[in-house]
Amino acid sequence: MKKQGILNSHIAKVLADLGHTDTLVIADVGLPVPEGVPKIDLALTLGTPSFEDTVNAVLADMTVEKVILAEEISAANRATLDFIERKFHGLEIGKCSHEEFKQLTRDAKAIIRTGEATPYANVILRAGVNFG
Repeated sequence: MKKQGILNSHIAKVLADLGHTDTLVIADVGLPVPEGVPKIDLALTLGTPSFEDTVNAVLADMTVEKVILAEEISAANRATLDFIERKFHGLEIGKCSHEEFKQLTRDAKAIIRTGEATPYANVILRAGVNFG
């Protein structure tokens, strides 16, 4: 039995299979999942698990080189934006319209659905490499 890191077997598999520049989405409870993109549904109740808890767990096991957010987060969810800016300090943080964000999720290796129920609590994580 695995004793540390991501214990969810579906998330662990996706993370192990990611290559450089592949993307993974961590989403709130309302983000639509495009047909053909695997959904890993963690949502138990509204707010559980939280977006922040899920991001923290995934980042313990994933090398990220860039993040992408919907630009609407700036006005609609400052607390989550502040969290992302602190968590990814020093990395490129791209922004696009929410409609474009949803289009970009079509290329994700998977979307992890949390129980988060605040607006625009969604992030696309682009995989980096953990060497050189």
